[in-house]
Amino acid sequence: MPRLIYVALLLLSLIWGGSFYFIKQLLHDFGPWSIAFLRSSCGLVVVLLIMLIFKKSFAFRSLPWPAMFIMALINTALPWTLIGFSEQHLTSSMASILNAMTPVWTIIVGILFFRSKSHYMQWVGIGVATIGLVILLGIRPGALLSVNGIGLIGMLTATFCYAVGSQLSKRLSVRGCSMYQITYGTLLSSTIVSGTLAFSTESITLPNVTDMSNVSHIIGLGIFGSGFAYILFYYMVEKGSAEFASMVTYLVPSTALIWGSVLLNEAIKWNMLAGLVIILFGVFLASRKPRREAALKPRSVH
Repeated sequence: MPRLIYVALLLLSLIWGGSFYFIKQLLHDFGPWSIAFLRSSCGLVVVLLIMLIFKKSFAFRSLPWPAMFIMALINTALPWTLIGFSEQHLTSSMASILNAMTPVWTIIVGILFFRSKSHYMQWVGIGVATIGLVILLGIRPGALLSVNGIGLIGMLTATFCYAVGSQLSKRLSVRGCSMYQITYGTLLSSTIVSGTLAFSTESITLPNVTDMSNVSHIIGLGIFGSGFAYILFYYMVEKGSAEFASMVTYLVPSTALIWGSVLLNEAIKWNMLAGLVIILFGVFLASRKPRREAALKPRSVH
């Protein structure tokens, strides 16, 4: 895999590290579907502007729109709404911890439904990253037993949706869709789906949308957390794999702690730094192929 893919992984984890905080703050004035709509629409504007500036092809008529709508529902609208719903019952930090189930689901879903082949290095890497996550967050035995059941089910369902969506996005890229086309197609579809449900079941008022505090959170969640972030995500799926891209969820709790230190002056302890190093090592291991498989791969002749 190209080295740039690791840079994309770190950038995406930094962006998504603040997403759970933004969602938690927006829940004071918006419902889960409304937050998903604001996030999708703002991200869509960013992607469209980027595509216009760099003269990327939209290929509007040739895109597989039925598949796009299905992927948008599974990979954006539904999980984003479920996360907002779950954070009504969970802390943002606990939500980010549970979000780290995504890589495990991604491998399982790939094997069961998409005929993906897994190798032992992926499982070793996930195991190492999980240990790092436990050390970083100082999770005690029985800590999950105190988690709200409804919030727990909501977050686990959201991570399952992400796993299915990431596998679907890989299949779309194989069919000739660029990462830009997949991003704007899914965000447009997600905007339509979440907007329809938001305006029919929840209340979105102009004073709440224009409130400066909410504006900053919407920018962070929509423009960066959805627009730029999903271009990075689909780049990793396209150049690497769905399994590798999903490993970003292991880094998100780490970057969430970093943002907490920078913005809220929260202390960073030794176990956090140790856990972060172990997580990064786990991500590296999961992206490596076994020596036998690498040796059998044909080399290009120049």
